[in-house]
Amino acid sequence: MATGFFVTGTDTGIGKTTVSCALLRAFAAKGKEVIGMKPIVAGSENGQWMDVEQLLAASNVNVTRQQINPYAFDPPISPHLAAQQLGTEIDLSVIHHAYQQLSTKADLVIVEGAGGFLVPVNERQNGSDLAKTLNLPVILVVGMRLGCLNHALLTAQAIKTAGLTLAGWVANCIDPQMSVVAENIATLEQRLDCQLLGTLPFLRETNIAHNAGLLDTRILTNNQIVTPRMNPG
Repeated sequence: MATGFFVTGTDTGIGKTTVSCALLRAFAAKGKEVIGMKPIVAGSENGQWMDVEQLLAASNVNVTRQQINPYAFDPPISPHLAAQQLGTEIDLSVIHHAYQQLSTKADLVIVEGAGGFLVPVNERQNGSDLAKTLNLPVILVVGMRLGCLNHALLTAQAIKTAGLTLAGWVANCIDPQMSVVAENIATLEQRLDCQLLGTLPFLRETNIAHNAGLLDTRILTNNQIVTPRMNPG
């Protein structure tokens, strides 16, 4: 029984946080108690991890940064390398426990992955192992730019190979100079085995409320992927 979604992307820096925050806002507008989780973050700005701060701000349940973000690293590098530099290792069981705790506090937890779907998280495991550990339906964020068709189709294939459900995808227009955007989106609609949740336009400054209104969360709820929270005990 799912209590959330795992948001992954075709690469790093393609808008996973933007989409995660928009999903949180959209479900909150439907009366859901929602929490955004960023299990692993690498890359801080002036002592802050902005992805975590944005997810925290978009949540409507009172939780701490430590609860939604078990692993935070300063260098903007692959998580497994950042952990190595600190002489530690990312433990997926720690993340799973944190997720379970969050899932008792909200109707829905949106979990944002780190980097792309197969980014290494330790010496043996990668982002797909994290998604499998949490056993959540996956939402794929496609950064619309040259090369996105191959990246999107390869990522979708990896999600399927991992035995996970691809619940939907979002076209995030990150390159204002990209040619034939509509045609690329149409190509992915034909080839991805899931529905398009919405297309986010290129914006100089993120507008979460605007983006939330562009995502059709009915696709997710109509497929009965989202289920009511079960109270512990």
